[in-house]
Amino acid sequence: MADDSRNKQRGTIGSYAAIGDSFTEGVGDPGPDGTLVGWADRFAVILADQLPLPEAVAGPADGPHGNFRYANLAVRGRLLDQIVEEQVPRAKELAPDLVSFCAGGNDIIRPGSDPDDVAERFERAVADLTRSVGTVMITTGFDTRGVPVLRHLRGKIATYTAHVRSIADRYDCPVLDLWSLRSVQDRRAWDNDRLHLSAEGHTRVALRAAQVLGLDVPADPDQVWPPQVHRGALEVRRDDMAWAREYLVPWIGRRLRGESSGDHVEAKRPDMLPL
Repeated sequence: MADDSRNKQRGTIGSYAAIGDSFTEGVGDPGPDGTLVGWADRFAVILADQLPLPEAVAGPADGPHGNFRYANLAVRGRLLDQIVEEQVPRAKELAPDLVSFCAGGNDIIRPGSDPDDVAERFERAVADLTRSVGTVMITTGFDTRGVPVLRHLRGKIATYTAHVRSIADRYDCPVLDLWSLRSVQDRRAWDNDRLHLSAEGHTRVALRAAQVLGLDVPADPDQVWPPQVHRGALEVRRDDMAWAREYLVPWIGRRLRGESSGDHVEAKRPDMLPL
C-alpha cells in the first residue's frame, strides 16, 4: 500500500527532479528577483538540508547545500501527454533518487475530459518512471470547493484523485495528498489569480511533501491561519469583479483561442545542478 504518513522512512535522497505544470513550476511564488520559486524548490532545500554537512562527505561540495542535485522540468500549462513526452524522458535520463510527478490537472479542467482516461495515461507514465528512478512521489488534486472557477469540477477532480491514490498503491509511491491539506482551503494560500498558490501556500505544500517522506520540518503545514478582518459583502463583490476582469476573462480567452500560458516557456532548471 502507498504510505503517505508523516513518518515514512526512505533512503538518503541526494538528487531530486520535479516534473509537472504551473503548480510545480512555482507560479504564484515569485522570488525577490521575479524568478519563480514554488513548493518544489522549497522542498528541494529541505531535502538538501537532510544530507551530511559538506565537511563530512568525501570530496569538495560544489554548492551551498553540499552535493545535493536538483532539476525542475515543470512548465506552466502543460497537459499530461506533453509532460510525458517532454519531461518524463528527461527525468529518466537524469535518474535522480526522487522524482515528484504532478500531472493531469490541466486535462481534468478541460470541457469533456474523462478522469478515467486521464488516469490510465497517468498510470502508464508512473509505471515507466518507477522502472528508471529511485522513488516517484505522486500528487493528488486540491479540493476545489472554495475555488470559484473550479468549484463545479470538484467531482471530476475527486474521481481523478481517487485514481491517483490507487495508482500509488499499485506502484508503492508516496503520495503528496493535497486534497487533505486543510490549510490550503484558506483564501490566503492562493495567489491573486485564485488558480495558483501564494508563496505561503507553496511553503505549506513543501512542508507537507517533506512530512510524507518522514523528514523533520520546521513548521506544521496545517497550522491554523491567524484571524482575518471581516470584509463586507460590497467589498467582496468589488474584489470578485476586479478578479474577473484581470484574470478570469483572459483565462477564458486563452481557452477559446487554444492558447496556453506556457507557450514559448521553457523549464527553469532543466539540468541536475547543485542547489
